[in-house]
Amino acid sequence: MSKDRQTAGGSWKLVVFGAALVLLLAVLSMAIGKYAVPPSTILRALAAGITGTPSDVDPIQQTVIWNVRLPRVAAALLIGAALSAAGATYQGLFRNPLVSPDILGVSVGASLGAVLAIFMEMPVAVIQLMSFCGGLLAVGAVYAVGAAVRGRDPVLTLVLAGVAIGALVGAGISLIKILADPYDQLPAITYWLLGSLTAVTRADVGSILPAIILGLVPLVLLRWRMNIMTLGDEEARTLGIDTRLTRLALITGATLITAASVSIAGIIGWIGLVIPHVARLLVGPDFRRLLPASILLGGAYLLVVDTLARSIAMIEIPLGILTAVVGAPFFLFLLASGKRGWS
Repeated sequence: MSKDRQTAGGSWKLVVFGAALVLLLAVLSMAIGKYAVPPSTILRALAAGITGTPSDVDPIQQTVIWNVRLPRVAAALLIGAALSAAGATYQGLFRNPLVSPDILGVSVGASLGAVLAIFMEMPVAVIQLMSFCGGLLAVGAVYAVGAAVRGRDPVLTLVLAGVAIGALVGAGISLIKILADPYDQLPAITYWLLGSLTAVTRADVGSILPAIILGLVPLVLLRWRMNIMTLGDEEARTLGIDTRLTRLALITGATLITAASVSIAGIIGWIGLVIPHVARLLVGPDFRRLLPASILLGGAYLLVVDTLARSIAMIEIPLGILTAVVGAPFFLFLLASGKRGWS
């Protein structure tokens, strides 16, 4: 018992230390850009805005910090954490290290919703809403197919249903791209599918925050059951776990946070695949430690990538390109040099 308490205490200290580093990284990210702002100025501007006291910061800098940099940094941290948490959940739930948050079609479903809204020339708020609903509907269809198929491995059935629904929805996206105006709608669709935080506002962050918090609740509350679910359905049922309800709750939570993230940022790949592997190498497979480690690493990773995307070139690079360029070689490195198993 004392050993477990020492382990838990050490884990919480590590989480607090990691959170402090992420906050420091966030301040540094807000200072970097085409319009550089000293970190001390950022801290003064944030303190004045939070406390409501008069600020001695230049109004232009105040606007850049509060209306441009802060929403973007907050979105990067939130979305990176959400995608990484979803990836860790899916990998453990399906007992497969190659699983990512789009395994059940949530990303491609959200993409279809957004692409359809862009094609119909809807406002940004409607694009985000249709993207969110599209992701949930796609996973709902996958789960309905999985529930209708009896006598098969439920995990394998869900994965195969996700592949089939994803291919069908992907065909719909391709059709809309063919029908779209090549001078107006098609560039917007293509850029959205590549992923970006360029136009994120504080209202956007506020709109997805409740969904991400709500989606994280079952992941946090059921984190100890995830360790049992990785043993397989028969072993989990033997230990008294209702595998069907537990799987439904975990999939719902992971799907909700993924759909919310995709709805404002587009498709940002590799985070949900690579970051849980890194976290697993650092803290081990115990989901009680793996989940907070994935959340912190995912937020920090996307924050660094987004900072690079808006600062290393004259034009902004889509996030999906950078995450692939960084994530794919790093994943190959993990495969070649990893000495610890994923479970």
